[in-house]
Amino acid sequence: QVQLVESGGGSVQAGGSLRLSCARSGYSTSWNWMAWFRQAPGKERERVACIYLGGVSTAYADSVKGRFTISQDGAKNTVHLQMNSLKPADTAMYYCAAGSYCTPAAADFRYWGQGTQVTVSS
Repeated sequence: QVQLVESGGGSVQAGGSLRLSCARSGYSTSWNWMAWFRQAPGKERERVACIYLGGVSTAYADSVKGRFTISQDGAKNTVHLQMNSLKPADTAMYYCAAGSYCTPAAADFRYWGQGTQVTVSS
C-alpha cells in the first residue's frame, strides 16, 4: 500500500517562498508519476506540477511556471515543491498524489496525501 505524507505548508506574505515535501512509503507497479495539486475553497482541485519518478520529465500549470519547481530526492523517497514569488492567489490546500500518468485530472491519480495548507497574505 502506498502512503503519502505532506509537510512544509504555512503562512507567508506575498513575494515569499515555501518548500513543500511529500514523503512516500510503500510501492506499487501501477504508478510512476508524482504530482502536486491544490484546492482553494469553492474551487476545483487543480494540478500544479508533476514529475516522472524514473527520469527528469516535469510539467507545470501555466499559473505557476517560472515560480514553482518540482523535484525528487530518490534516496529519501521524497518529492518537493519549491514555491517562490508567492501570490495570494496561491492560497490553497496542497495535496501530493501518485499515479500512472501526468494528467490534469485528479481522478487519474490513485494515491493521495492528507494535504498541507498554504496561505499567502497581501
